[in-house]
This record gives sequence, structure tokens and C-alpha cells, in this order.
Amino acid sequence: MPKIPDSMTALETAAKIIIEGGVVAFPTETVYGLGANALDPMAVARIFEVKERPSFDPLIVHIADLEQLQVLSTSEDPRIGKLAEAFWPGPLTLILPKTDRVPDIVTSGLPTVGIRMPDHPMALELIRESGCPLAAPSANKFGRLSPTRAAHVERHLPEVDYILDGGTTRVGLESTIVRLESDGFLILRPGGITREDLVAVLPESAKTVEAGSPEAPGMLDSHYSPSKPFYLYRPEILGRIEPSKAGFISFQGEKPATFLQMRILSPKGDLKEYATKIFSALHELQESEVDVILAEPIPETGIGIAIMDRLRKAAHPWH
Repeated sequence: MPKIPDSMTALETAAKIIIEGGVVAFPTETVYGLGANALDPMAVARIFEVKERPSFDPLIVHIADLEQLQVLSTSEDPRIGKLAEAFWPGPLTLILPKTDRVPDIVTSGLPTVGIRMPDHPMALELIRESGCPLAAPSANKFGRLSPTRAAHVERHLPEVDYILDGGTTRVGLESTIVRLESDGFLILRPGGITREDLVAVLPESAKTVEAGSPEAPGMLDSHYSPSKPFYLYRPEILGRIEPSKAGFISFQGEKPATFLQMRILSPKGDLKEYATKIFSALHELQESEVDVILAEPIPETGIGIAIMDRLRKAAHPWH
């Protein structure tokens, strides 16, 4: 990574790298993103290279104002304005018909593009300083744990050109992804904006979607996985592992066995607090001496739906 010249701030340095076709890791309110100029196909190709990401998985494009939305999408759906007013800046991604200015590499050849406006001052300023929307998936190797701190990026993506350190992310889970349809909306990926939040703004019926060819990031059965075996806790699993060599992630402090390490994420039972801590806990246990990681299932209400979506996909390779 380049040394910051005395005459330049970190943001100015990061923006210069973006303008020159490089990739920069930066904080958002959800997780750290790996950003490049969304209108430059060669720059976007570097994202896929650094992440080792398959070309069939489309990227989300981040904007700093609604004028950039018009550069990216041809849609004039009035519901976009309602959702933007309610949730932008924030953890909501909209899947919209794209303009010809959006390179096919961003959308994996699809006629639609995912767009959101991040709720983080450093992310918004980077977009403004760069003078372009940023294509930015999570700043990690494909399918692995999402980064919620700059140190996670530095450890697992040494190839990145530059890292902007904005501290620990506030939400801790990737954005909710929604596709607008003529008769309602489709939630492609649950996140910090819940179905109830969306229905309050658009009182149409929300639908579900079956995972198949991904229309948006995070739709594959396996995703967000640590490098060590990971299981959602069930009593019978204790017969398949050695608890004294395992790490256990608990919601409020329940402990079904004696484990080598334990992380209690919210003694008060706050699902939003759990969401902010789950990826960091998985990173810590992945880097520790444990051989296997377990996580206690949590209530699937509100943001708990999004958390369990991540945990099931993280555990998929070992179940």
C-alpha cells in the first residue's frame, strides 16, 4: 500500500487511487467494501481479481447523491423516491434496470444493477472525492467472512491498493437487497432493513425468492464462511466434535458444554447488538487455537432473520 504524502489526507490518497483505476477498501455502516470506479470495466476487473470472485456474481454500486442514481439506472419508478427518502443513506440496496454506462462486468451481464447510498461519512466523501460511483462488494476473499474492521481487511486482502480505516462498522451485516416489481417487491437478501420496515413505506406484499442464478450478492447457498469448520449448534453436534477444542458463540450467555473459548454477544438479548458483533467474533475464533466453531441459533424476528441467513450460509459447507 502506498505511503500517504505529507500534503495529502488519507481520503485524498484513496480517491486518487480510485481515479487512477485502483481498488480501495473503505468503511460503510454495514461492512468494509472493496471499491473501484463502477464506470471503468478494467478497474472493476481488479475487484474480481483481488477477491477471487467468480464473474457470475454481480456487484453493488455505491452512490453519494441521487444525481448519480440517474447515471446508473433508467428507472422512473416513483417508489424509488419513497424508499430513498426513508432509508438512504442506509443499508438498503435496490435492484434497478441499468443504463448503458454501467459495464456488464459490474452486473455479470444482467440488465439490472444493485445500487445503494451508504450511511458512513467516510464512504460518502470517498465517492464525492473520486467523482464517480463505486462498485464495492465486501472487502474479503469470495465466500469468506465479511470484514467489520480495517484489520480484517489488512489480514485477509494484502493485495488491496489502500485501506481507509473508519473504525468498527455500525450495523455489521450487509445491506438488505430489494427488487421492485409491478405488483410489489422482492427481498433477495435480508439485512438491517427488515420486511416490516419496507412494508411500512410500501404497503405491498413482500415476496420471497429461491436461490438460483444470483441476481444479487449473497444469494448462493454457501457464503460468509470462516476457514475453520462452523456449525449452528444442535445438541447432537456435541457427539461429533470435541468441545474442549471448540469455540462457542452465545447470544445471551447460554453454555451447553465446556468449550475452549466462548463469546457472549448480547447479554441483554439485543439482536442489533448481536449483528454488530457476529462477524468480529467469527474472525477472532477463526484466528484462535480452536479447531471448530459453533454458534447458538437466535430468534428469527426482525434483524434476526438476516443474522440467521448469514449463519446458515456460513455453516453450509460443513452441514
